[in-house]
Amino acid sequence: MNPMSQEPSKAPEPPTGVTPPEDGHGAVVAERKAQRTKPPSLYQVVLLNDDFTPMEFVVMVLQEFFQRDLETATHIMLKIHHEGRGVCGVYTKDVAATKVELVLAAARRAGHPLQCIMEAA
Repeated sequence: MNPMSQEPSKAPEPPTGVTPPEDGHGAVVAERKAQRTKPPSLYQVVLLNDDFTPMEFVVMVLQEFFQRDLETATHIMLKIHHEGRGVCGVYTKDVAATKVELVLAAARRAGHPLQCIMEAA
């Protein structure tokens, strides 16, 4: 046998996770695995009761910053008044933090000590 002669060339093996085509034309098709993304963590925005902030101001905050209708805002305000705290809404971390800052700024501008916090939901 002549050392210069070579065996007929074989098609290269496809990389792992790649399916060779069935038509035999040498094209390679890569298969993608769907990535699973974790949903973002959620946080609840909570208003805390105090003895100085007027109930009407709390209702206005709930309507303006949390898009609550008058009846729902009044219900949440009464919950805050009677139980010491009330959940205004549940949001992603950035949205919750922004809402807390907006509420605190509005309360300070109006001269009220209203406290607003966020907690992991």
